[in-house]
Amino acid sequence: MKPYLKIPIRECGEPLVPIPAEKFSLLSPHPYEALGADYGGRSPYSLRQGVLDALLQAQTRLEIDRPGWKIQIFDAYRPVEVQQFMVDHTFNTVLRERGLQREKLSTEEIEGILQEVYTIWAIPSDNPATPPPHSTGSAVDITLVDATGRAIEMGGEIDEMGERSRPDYYLDANSPVEALYHENRSFLDKLMKEAGFNRHKGEWWHFSLGDQMWAWSLDRPFAIYGGVHFLDRSLMVAPIDRESR
Repeated sequence: MKPYLKIPIRECGEPLVPIPAEKFSLLSPHPYEALGADYGGRSPYSLRQGVLDALLQAQTRLEIDRPGWKIQIFDAYRPVEVQQFMVDHTFNTVLRERGLQREKLSTEEIEGILQEVYTIWAIPSDNPATPPPHSTGSAVDITLVDATGRAIEMGGEIDEMGERSRPDYYLDANSPVEALYHENRSFLDKLMKEAGFNRHKGEWWHFSLGDQMWAWSLDRPFAIYGGVHFLDRSLMVAPIDRESR
Protein backbone atom coordinates (compact mmCIF):
# COMPACT_ATOMS: atom_id res chain seq x y z
CA MET A 1 0.00 0.00 0.00
CA LYS A 2 1.26 3.48 -0.85
CA PRO A 3 2.04 5.39 2.35
CA TYR A 4 -0.38 8.25 1.73
CA LEU A 5 -3.31 5.80 1.73
CA LYS A 6 -2.82 5.34 5.49
CA ILE A 7 -3.90 8.93 6.12
CA PRO A 8 -7.41 9.07 7.68
CA ILE A 9 -10.18 10.90 5.83
CA ARG A 10 -12.61 13.26 7.51
CA GLU A 11 -14.98 14.04 4.66
CA CYS A 12 -16.07 17.69 4.66
CA GLY A 13 -19.05 17.17 2.36
CA GLU A 14 -18.25 19.87 -0.19
CA PRO A 15 -20.05 19.42 -3.52
CA LEU A 16 -18.53 18.80 -6.89
CA VAL A 17 -19.01 21.87 -9.06
CA PRO A 18 -18.48 22.48 -12.79
CA ILE A 19 -15.19 24.02 -13.88
CA PRO A 20 -16.03 27.27 -15.74
CA ALA A 21 -14.82 26.87 -19.32
CA GLU A 22 -14.40 30.62 -19.78
CA LYS A 23 -11.78 30.80 -17.01
CA PHE A 24 -9.52 27.98 -18.12
CA SER A 25 -8.43 26.09 -21.21
CA LEU A 26 -10.44 22.84 -21.39
CA LEU A 27 -9.70 20.09 -23.89
CA SER A 28 -12.56 19.02 -26.14
CA PRO A 29 -13.19 16.21 -26.39
CA HIS A 30 -11.85 15.22 -23.00
CA PRO A 31 -8.78 12.99 -23.58
CA TYR A 32 -10.30 9.95 -21.85
CA GLU A 33 -13.70 10.36 -23.50
CA ALA A 34 -11.84 10.35 -26.81
CA LEU A 35 -10.46 6.93 -25.87
CA GLY A 36 -13.92 5.60 -24.98
CA ALA A 37 -14.22 6.32 -21.25
CA ASP A 38 -17.85 6.67 -20.16
CA TYR A 39 -18.76 9.60 -17.90
CA GLY A 40 -22.45 8.73 -18.03
CA GLY A 41 -23.40 11.76 -20.08
CA ARG A 42 -21.97 14.18 -17.52
CA SER A 43 -19.23 16.73 -18.07
CA PRO A 44 -15.84 15.29 -17.09
CA TYR A 45 -14.73 18.69 -15.87
CA SER A 46 -15.64 19.18 -12.20
CA LEU A 47 -13.89 19.66 -8.85
CA ARG A 48 -14.76 20.14 -5.20
CA GLN A 49 -15.81 23.72 -4.49
CA GLY A 50 -12.79 24.55 -2.34
CA VAL A 51 -10.40 23.07 -4.88
CA LEU A 52 -11.98 25.04 -7.71
CA ASP A 53 -11.72 28.22 -5.64
CA ALA A 54 -8.00 27.60 -5.18
CA LEU A 55 -7.55 26.84 -8.88
CA LEU A 56 -9.28 30.11 -9.76
CA GLN A 57 -6.85 31.85 -7.43
CA ALA A 58 -3.95 30.25 -9.31
CA GLN A 59 -5.44 31.35 -12.65
CA THR A 60 -5.80 34.92 -11.39
CA ARG A 61 -2.16 34.94 -10.33
CA LEU A 62 -1.12 33.50 -13.69
CA GLU A 63 -2.89 36.31 -15.53
CA ILE A 64 -0.83 38.81 -13.54
CA ASP A 65 2.50 37.05 -14.11
CA ARG A 66 1.85 35.98 -17.70
CA PRO A 67 -0.94 38.03 -19.31
CA GLY A 68 -3.08 35.94 -21.64
CA TRP A 69 -1.85 32.60 -20.31
CA LYS A 70 -4.28 30.02 -18.99
CA ILE A 71 -4.17 26.85 -16.97
CA GLN A 72 -5.12 24.01 -19.30
CA ILE A 73 -7.03 21.28 -17.52
CA PHE A 74 -6.35 17.80 -18.81
CA ASP A 75 -8.33 15.95 -16.13
CA ALA A 76 -10.07 16.67 -12.83
CA TYR A 77 -12.71 14.57 -11.03
CA ARG A 78 -12.40 11.01 -12.30
CA PRO A 79 -14.95 8.35 -11.32
CA VAL A 80 -13.49 5.02 -10.24
CA GLU A 81 -15.04 3.43 -13.34
CA VAL A 82 -13.01 5.76 -15.55
CA GLN A 83 -9.93 5.02 -13.45
CA GLN A 84 -10.43 1.31 -14.18
CA PHE A 85 -10.94 2.04 -17.88
CA MET A 86 -7.65 3.92 -18.08
CA VAL A 87 -5.74 1.24 -16.18
CA ASP A 88 -7.06 -1.36 -18.61
CA HIS A 89 -6.35 0.88 -21.60
CA THR A 90 -2.78 1.52 -20.49
CA PHE A 91 -2.16 -2.15 -19.73
CA ASN A 92 -3.39 -3.14 -23.20
CA THR A 93 -1.33 -0.38 -24.80
CA VAL A 94 1.82 -1.69 -23.12
CA LEU A 95 1.06 -5.21 -24.36
CA ARG A 96 0.52 -3.95 -27.90
CA GLU A 97 3.68 -1.84 -27.94
CA ARG A 98 5.73 -4.80 -26.73
CA GLY A 99 4.10 -7.30 -29.05
CA LEU A 100 2.73 -9.35 -26.15
CA GLN A 101 -0.48 -11.35 -25.77
CA ARG A 102 -2.05 -11.54 -22.33
CA GLU A 103 -3.07 -15.18 -22.67
CA LYS A 104 0.57 -16.12 -23.25
CA LEU A 105 1.87 -14.32 -20.17
CA SER A 106 2.43 -15.88 -16.77
CA THR A 107 0.74 -14.51 -13.67
CA GLU A 108 4.08 -13.03 -12.61
CA GLU A 109 4.56 -11.31 -15.97
CA ILE A 110 1.05 -9.82 -15.86
CA GLU A 111 1.64 -8.58 -12.33
CA GLY A 112 4.94 -7.03 -13.37
CA ILE A 113 3.29 -5.05 -16.16
CA LEU A 114 0.47 -3.99 -13.85
CA GLN A 115 3.02 -2.64 -11.38
CA GLU A 116 4.46 -0.53 -14.20
CA VAL A 117 0.97 0.75 -14.99
CA TYR A 118 0.39 1.58 -11.34
CA THR A 119 3.39 3.90 -11.34
CA ILE A 120 1.23 6.32 -13.32
CA TRP A 121 -2.30 5.24 -12.34
CA ALA A 122 -3.68 4.78 -8.84
CA ILE A 123 -5.35 1.43 -8.15
CA PRO A 124 -9.11 1.74 -8.95
CA SER A 125 -10.26 1.11 -5.38
CA ASP A 126 -13.86 1.24 -4.13
CA ASN A 127 -12.61 1.07 -0.54
CA PRO A 128 -13.63 4.36 1.13
CA ALA A 129 -10.38 4.34 3.09
CA THR A 130 -8.19 4.22 -0.04
CA PRO A 131 -9.83 6.24 -2.85
CA PRO A 132 -7.87 7.06 -6.01
CA PRO A 133 -6.89 10.75 -5.72
CA HIS A 134 -8.92 11.90 -8.72
CA SER A 135 -12.05 10.14 -7.43
CA THR A 136 -12.14 12.61 -4.54
CA GLY A 137 -12.61 15.62 -6.81
CA SER A 138 -9.55 17.26 -5.29
CA ALA A 139 -6.84 16.34 -7.81
CA VAL A 140 -6.23 17.97 -11.16
CA ASP A 141 -3.88 17.26 -14.07
CA ILE A 142 -2.79 20.46 -15.77
CA THR A 143 -0.34 22.29 -17.97
CA LEU A 144 -0.14 25.87 -19.26
CA VAL A 145 -0.98 27.52 -22.57
CA ASP A 146 0.05 30.97 -23.79
CA ALA A 147 -2.15 33.76 -25.14
CA THR A 148 -2.32 32.06 -28.54
CA GLY A 149 -3.41 28.74 -27.03
CA ARG A 150 -0.02 27.13 -27.61
CA ALA A 151 1.01 24.63 -24.96
CA ILE A 152 4.03 25.65 -22.91
CA GLU A 153 6.80 23.09 -23.36
CA MET A 154 7.24 20.89 -20.30
CA GLY A 155 9.52 18.25 -21.79
CA GLY A 156 7.04 15.39 -21.50
CA GLU A 157 3.43 14.40 -22.04
CA ILE A 158 0.75 14.13 -19.38
CA ASP A 159 0.18 10.47 -18.38
CA GLU A 160 3.53 9.48 -19.89
CA MET A 161 5.06 6.39 -18.30
CA GLY A 162 8.76 6.84 -17.69
CA GLU A 163 11.43 8.89 -15.98
CA ARG A 164 10.58 12.12 -17.83
CA SER A 165 7.40 12.36 -15.78
CA ARG A 166 9.37 13.06 -12.60
CA PRO A 167 9.09 16.78 -11.80
CA ASP A 168 12.87 17.16 -11.33
CA TYR A 169 13.88 15.14 -14.39
CA TYR A 170 15.49 18.20 -16.02
CA LEU A 171 17.02 19.58 -12.83
CA ASP A 172 20.56 18.94 -14.10
CA ALA A 173 19.86 20.18 -17.61
CA ASN A 174 22.45 19.56 -20.30
CA SER A 175 21.07 22.03 -22.84
CA PRO A 176 19.20 25.35 -22.95
CA VAL A 177 16.00 23.64 -24.05
CA GLU A 178 16.13 21.20 -21.13
CA ALA A 179 16.79 24.10 -18.77
CA LEU A 180 13.64 25.74 -20.16
CA TYR A 181 11.62 22.59 -19.47
CA HIS A 182 12.76 22.67 -15.85
CA GLU A 183 12.02 26.37 -15.56
CA ASN A 184 8.50 25.87 -16.91
CA ARG A 185 7.80 22.96 -14.57
CA SER A 186 9.09 24.98 -11.63
CA PHE A 187 6.94 27.96 -12.58
CA LEU A 188 3.84 25.75 -12.70
CA ASP A 189 4.71 24.21 -9.34
CA LYS A 190 5.24 27.61 -7.69
CA LEU A 191 1.98 28.92 -9.13
CA MET A 192 0.00 26.02 -7.73
CA LYS A 193 1.76 25.86 -4.36
CA GLU A 194 0.97 29.52 -3.74
CA ALA A 195 -2.71 28.61 -4.15
CA GLY A 196 -2.44 25.75 -1.63
CA PHE A 197 -1.87 22.77 -3.92
CA ASN A 198 0.84 20.16 -3.63
CA ARG A 199 2.48 18.39 -6.57
CA HIS A 200 2.69 14.63 -7.02
CA LYS A 201 6.27 13.52 -6.41
CA GLY A 202 6.32 11.47 -9.60
CA GLU A 203 4.17 13.52 -12.00
CA TRP A 204 4.95 17.10 -13.02
CA TRP A 205 1.31 17.69 -14.06
CA HIS A 206 -0.61 16.32 -11.04
CA PHE A 207 -1.65 18.65 -8.22
CA SER A 208 -4.05 18.11 -5.35
CA LEU A 209 -5.51 19.92 -2.37
CA GLY A 210 -7.17 18.25 0.59
CA ASP A 211 -6.83 14.59 -0.38
CA GLN A 212 -4.73 11.90 1.29
CA MET A 213 -1.68 12.51 -0.89
CA TRP A 214 -1.79 16.22 -0.10
CA ALA A 215 -2.16 15.55 3.63
CA TRP A 216 0.67 12.99 3.65
CA SER A 217 3.04 15.23 1.69
CA LEU A 218 2.42 18.22 3.97
CA ASP A 219 2.35 16.19 7.20
CA ARG A 220 -1.31 16.97 7.89
CA PRO A 221 -3.16 14.66 10.31
CA PHE A 222 -6.07 13.90 7.98
CA ALA A 223 -7.54 14.52 4.53
CA ILE A 224 -10.80 16.42 4.06
CA TYR A 225 -11.84 14.92 0.74
CA GLY A 226 -12.69 11.25 0.26
CA GLY A 227 -14.09 9.41 -2.74
CA VAL A 228 -17.41 10.69 -4.08
CA HIS A 229 -19.94 9.48 -6.62
CA PHE A 230 -22.79 11.09 -8.51
CA LEU A 231 -26.29 10.65 -7.12
CA ASP A 232 -27.87 11.35 -10.50
CA ARG A 233 -27.13 13.24 -13.70
CA SER A 234 -26.69 16.47 -11.80
CA LEU A 235 -23.52 17.42 -9.98
CA MET A 236 -25.03 16.51 -6.62
CA VAL A 237 -22.73 13.97 -5.02
CA ALA A 238 -22.58 11.73 -2.01
CA PRO A 239 -19.41 10.84 -0.12
CA ILE A 240 -18.58 7.16 -0.46
CA ASP A 241 -17.94 7.19 3.29
CA ARG A 242 -18.26 9.94 5.85
CA GLU A 243 -15.13 9.11 7.83
CA SER A 244 -12.49 6.51 7.04
CA ARG A 245 -9.66 5.49 9.31
